[in-house]
Amino acid sequence: MHQIDDMDVRILTQLQRDGTLSVDALSERVNLSRNACWRRVKLMEERGLIRDRVAILDAEAAGCGLSVFIFVRAASHDADWLRQFREAVAGFPEIVGVYRTSGDLDYVLRARVSDVKAYDRLYQRLIAKVKLADVSASFVMEEIKETTQIPLSALGRGSSG
Repeated sequence: MHQIDDMDVRILTQLQRDGTLSVDALSERVNLSRNACWRRVKLMEERGLIRDRVAILDAEAAGCGLSVFIFVRAASHDADWLRQFREAVAGFPEIVGVYRTSGDLDYVLRARVSDVKAYDRLYQRLIAKVKLADVSASFVMEEIKETTQIPLSALGRGSSG
């Protein structure tokens, strides 16, 4: 990865706020020429720092207002079980995040569904696809903070090459 400098951080900050910015608007916001701005964005895309640009939907308006954290203990820890589990969770559009964790739980899944009945249907389909030792869930009562913006303070700074 090329060294990230303050200009790259400014560009990334703007793109995290609004990924639809044109190169002209972006270059104006960061006070950089259009071509230089475009080259920096392209380099960060090529190097994998900018992975994608997407629209972030309002979950409630999209009919998926209930956020659920699903806590899973694995029935097995062998390669076949892991492959089956990965394939199963990848096949459920309601599951928007899957995390292998340390501690008592093996996995935490995050799902977006319309209501508790929709969660129950997801649960039934999940346990039919893969054997799990234990599954529990917590329903989010209030979303206090949710963002796709990652902190940029950890980026190594230097001159862009």
